Amino acid sequence: MTNAANRLIFGSDRAAAHKGGGRLFAADIDWWTVAIYVVMVFFGWLNIFAAVYDEEHARIFDLSQRYGMQMLWIGISFFLAISILLIDGKYWHMLAYPLYFFMLGVMLFVLLFGHESHGAQSWLSIGSVRIQPAEFMKFVTALALARYMSAYNFDLRTGKAIYYIGLIIGIPVLLILAQNDTGSAMVFAAFFLMLYREGFGTALYVVALMFVFLFVISFLLEPLPILFVVFFLCLAAQGLVNRNWRDSARYAALVLLLGTVVFGIGTLVGAHLSLFASMLTGAVLSLPWLVRYGIRHHMTNLWKYVVFFAGAVVFTGLVDYVFDNILQLHQQKRILDLLGIENDPHGWSYNVIQSKIAIGSGGFAGKGFLGGTQTRFSFVPEQSTDFIFCTVGEEWGFIGSLFVVTLFFALILRLMRMGERQKEPFGRIYCYSVAAIVFTHFAINIGMTVGLFPVVGIPLPFFSYGGSSLMAFTILLFVALRLDASQYEESARKLL
Repeated sequence: MTNAANRLIFGSDRAAAHKGGGRLFAADIDWWTVAIYVVMVFFGWLNIFAAVYDEEHARIFDLSQRYGMQMLWIGISFFLAISILLIDGKYWHMLAYPLYFFMLGVMLFVLLFGHESHGAQSWLSIGSVRIQPAEFMKFVTALALARYMSAYNFDLRTGKAIYYIGLIIGIPVLLILAQNDTGSAMVFAAFFLMLYREGFGTALYVVALMFVFLFVISFLLEPLPILFVVFFLCLAAQGLVNRNWRDSARYAALVLLLGTVVFGIGTLVGAHLSLFASMLTGAVLSLPWLVRYGIRHHMTNLWKYVVFFAGAVVFTGLVDYVFDNILQLHQQKRILDLLGIENDPHGWSYNVIQSKIAIGSGGFAGKGFLGGTQTRFSFVPEQSTDFIFCTVGEEWGFIGSLFVVTLFFALILRLMRMGERQKEPFGRIYCYSVAAIVFTHFAINIGMTVGLFPVVGIPLPFFSYGGSSLMAFTILLFVALRLDASQYEESARKLL
């Protein structure tokens, strides 16, 4: 890897720029990250222009067109970026809680009096301009988490810490869900990536992935196979940890025997118990033996596997209820479409099918600027917002798509690098939060355009049309840049 590539992805030691105790403000800024941001913003605008281009409104500053409005948002975002760089980084620590509680108030106001669009009451109308406060809620939540977790006596291993972190993340999520904006609420899961970096228990992430797995197979399998899958996963996990494979096999045989006996007795007395109910009863009847075994061999961790098994059984039982009674029709259809259970090419599957056609038709080098047909002629819905990546794939092909993916990975890696070189926990936690938010948006948005994730209303950062998204991500990124620069300024002051 060349020196230039190393500097682009991983950064350089800018402390050397402070020669003789002097300090040049421009030397404190990570200009490679700024360059990535500028390239992403203008390449995003170019694709918005291509997606909605109208020959009768060819001027790029025509505010009646989306590309004209996006140029206005770009100008405002650049002004915000410069303003943030001129503000001392220490003020963001001071403003974290006030901004967080202010935005909670705004979210509550939107819930009561906001404008409804696409079924979600998540917009605040100011004259002819509409702002989506949920985009800015991610920023202030990142600040609030960074301030709370950087306190002197903070310990992530305590119940108190987990409780308050849950409140800081959970309250905005509940308000956003109440606005019927499931996509924006999902993005807050990004903060758990930051918590992993800060030392949150790995076992909890494994459990979370297991429940996602159970959610998926609950649509694909009948209850009895699911019960067997859960049972043997728990048995295999504890066997791996406790190294007692022989006893685990004996226990499995005991449960199967008890379940068969229960089924046989039920059949004889005319109870007509299902195999699922019989095997579950067998697992319950085996608990005394399991407790005795755990006490005899001093295996205090066995209760964890019992709790997980019970929770998994309850969870899979609730999936159908939640799916039928809580999820809305469009959410149900998108999940079924993703799993291949239903296929409605002229209905709920239309967006993803057209998206795949658009991206695939671009081939290796694309059809060229303004050469796309799927996006130009509106075959792909929301082609300038949630499905902007389709325009990239169709007009710029595999090369352009790879270029966009590379830009995002470079940006995320640089944010992680910023976090690692912070001298204070506040800056590290905030930088990792921004990296996690950008990654989550990027992964979900591109995933849904290629059919790997259900279609949700999540924009592609710096690319999708929209002032709220662009300004919010600009603020997120440039506050990280300012915090990063502040540590060099502080080092320079100590040298004076």
